[in-house]
Amino acid sequence: MPGPQALSQSPRSLKGVRRDDADWPVVRVTDDDGAGRTMWSRALRTPLRSFIDIETGSAVVLLIAAVAALVWANVDTKSYDHTWHTVLAVRLGDASVSLSLRDWVNSGLMSFFFFLVGLEARREADIGELREIRRVALPLLAGIGGMVLSVAIFLAVNGGGGGAHGWGTAMSTDTAFALGILTLAGPRFADRLRAFMLTVVVVDDIVALLVIAFFYSDAVHLRPLLVAAGVFAVLLVVRAFRVRSGLVYAALGIAAWVAMVKSGVDPLVVGLAMGLLTYAYPAARDDLERASQQFRRFREQPTPALARRARASVEAAISPNEQLAQMWHPWTSFAIVPLFALANAGIPISASFLRDAFTSPLTLGILAGYVLGKPLGVLGTAYGVTALSKGRLRPSVGWGSVLGAGSAAGVGFTVALLIASIAFDGEQLQRAKAGILAAAATAGVITWAVYRVIDLMPAGRRARALLGTTSDLVDLADPVDPQRDHVRGPKVAPVTLVEYGDLECPYCGQAEPAVRELLSDFSDVTYVWRHLPLDDVHPHARMAAEATEAAAAQDAFWEMHDALLTHQDALRFSDLVGYAEELGLDVERFTDDLKRRTFAARVDGDVDSADLSGVSGTPTFFVNGRRHHGAFDLESLSAAVKTAGARAAITP
Repeated sequence: MPGPQALSQSPRSLKGVRRDDADWPVVRVTDDDGAGRTMWSRALRTPLRSFIDIETGSAVVLLIAAVAALVWANVDTKSYDHTWHTVLAVRLGDASVSLSLRDWVNSGLMSFFFFLVGLEARREADIGELREIRRVALPLLAGIGGMVLSVAIFLAVNGGGGGAHGWGTAMSTDTAFALGILTLAGPRFADRLRAFMLTVVVVDDIVALLVIAFFYSDAVHLRPLLVAAGVFAVLLVVRAFRVRSGLVYAALGIAAWVAMVKSGVDPLVVGLAMGLLTYAYPAARDDLERASQQFRRFREQPTPALARRARASVEAAISPNEQLAQMWHPWTSFAIVPLFALANAGIPISASFLRDAFTSPLTLGILAGYVLGKPLGVLGTAYGVTALSKGRLRPSVGWGSVLGAGSAAGVGFTVALLIASIAFDGEQLQRAKAGILAAAATAGVITWAVYRVIDLMPAGRRARALLGTTSDLVDLADPVDPQRDHVRGPKVAPVTLVEYGDLECPYCGQAEPAVRELLSDFSDVTYVWRHLPLDDVHPHARMAAEATEAAAAQDAFWEMHDALLTHQDALRFSDLVGYAEELGLDVERFTDDLKRRTFAARVDGDVDSADLSGVSGTPTFFVNGRRHHGAFDLESLSAAVKTAGARAAITP
């Protein structure tokens, strides 16, 4: 185990200063592959981080599918066209739906893509970055501004020509590619940038879908449209009664989709609407305790009836939004969207085709719309809104990041191809596809260049360009009070790390070495421990918490805290008394405090503050009042502390 001297060889500090007086051994928790990340740290992923990771990985699969489509279309054009024009029909009695294989992909399977878009938008609105209106307004308007300028440039280039009616092709951003490019080219730990970008692309997708429904649908038939509206009304009633059966929603969704197909309006809107209706919420402590009780009953008497109750209790603790996102997101990102690319990205390429395409107003309009319109529209709108609001509305990230997000938004692959396939056919469709593919490649290069220029800036200017000066949303309901809270490190520091923990929780025990090494590495971090004993799963946790408070009354809180986390398997009353004796405390006073439960109210106060902050599990960390999502290993916590320190240094 490396000691303080070994750690000093690789110092980390927000100010370039480290603590040399670390008074505990440092243990790096590793998994079997020695990568320095435990299985528990890799398993604990925030929904946003999981969404980003899947989108980033799927961008590679999507690229492979696009290349495969190009190869197929150039090796055997006839086979490519024949395959995707094959008609498939589904019949039920006299009713039937008959579409080409490409239409089944574009209007059927892609409904799940927009369902995921709706789910993510609803999750961010309920519990994420979009829950505060002033943080929603600017990226929302920036996304619209990017779309409007892109379309304006496209129309200016096409100027009443034969391709002007396909203006919708030049407006939408591909979520997977855009987030993938930001992950590869942008700053490594920048969740706020990705949340800002996600807001831009979500509104982008929603507006694009509305454009498809209202401007690129065939003749509308009223009766099926009324049927779809009726099914949707039933769906609202079912949701109001909190029905959780997936079969019910699936049946209603299919019925609404078929009705929309028959009405002539693109049915993709059904997927988006159902996603937006699926509410999200954090797991509540009462629901988790109820699930624990049901599982204990099943453990005592493993019957099918109790198994169903236990399963229902566990599922009720997790929001339908998160359950459905976890179920469908991998399928959508790694199967449906790549299949869409395979069905739509194929164009036969030749020297004459490229010459004609890149002298065509249609191709050039799409290319200019995405490469120029998106970054200038996003950046210009964000700047205009900030100026007009006199700073009340401003980006949650720096202006360099806004420009980088705008340039990444110039990748308009998936929905752009979808609109192009509706708006054009024949030679026009091939030219539109050429513009879309060229714009995607160019936007990726520009995004990379933007962040490489930012990397060349001095540290202070680089931090402002990436992070901005907007303060974080504060998730910690009960502010830190050095007079009441247990503080390790300086009482006033640019970064405050709060942990809600359970002294019997194995995850808290595994996180403790990372916290200790973090505090030995950084000299300007205030660390606060708050109690959250999980009584339903850890029977000794509450008494252990009260024992630390009894020790605190004798100025030995941290000594007892460290001893109990070191001996999590021995927290009975006699064990606690033994630790007090080893620490040289007044054992009689300590024992009397435990028996009388003198400090029960103190522990309950921490539990109440955890409830107010929406904390239901341990360990849960807050960095400068902002909840830390994801892993609790040294790398992730250090990155969060560095980011918070940089933001504190530049935020007024």
